[in-house]
Amino acid sequence: MTPLSAYLLLAAMIFAIGLAGALTRRNAIIVLIGIELMLNAANLNFIAFWRFSEHPEALTGIMFVIFSIGVAAAEAAVGLALIIAIYRHYKTTNVDEMNSLKG
Repeated sequence: MTPLSAYLLLAAMIFAIGLAGALTRRNAIIVLIGIELMLNAANLNFIAFWRFSEHPEALTGIMFVIFSIGVAAAEAAVGLALIIAIYRHYKTTNVDEMNSLKG
């Protein structure tokens, strides 16, 4: 059986990759992908802690993950809609060029 520390290390690496992608990239779609990776790392932590808890039959960890996936799906839909609207206005997805909120 794989120890809990292996799952936590994998989740930390996935979170670090997502954080690096969200902070260093200029393309808005890549930033959203980085945020999704960070949310997936949090989901992996939920599942790992649920699996190694005293009562894994309680299904509390799975409920957290299901709600988190629902929130991530809504975030992705709203984020992509915003990126499409911004692209239509500015003709770019570069986040450095989107510095004005007036229409």
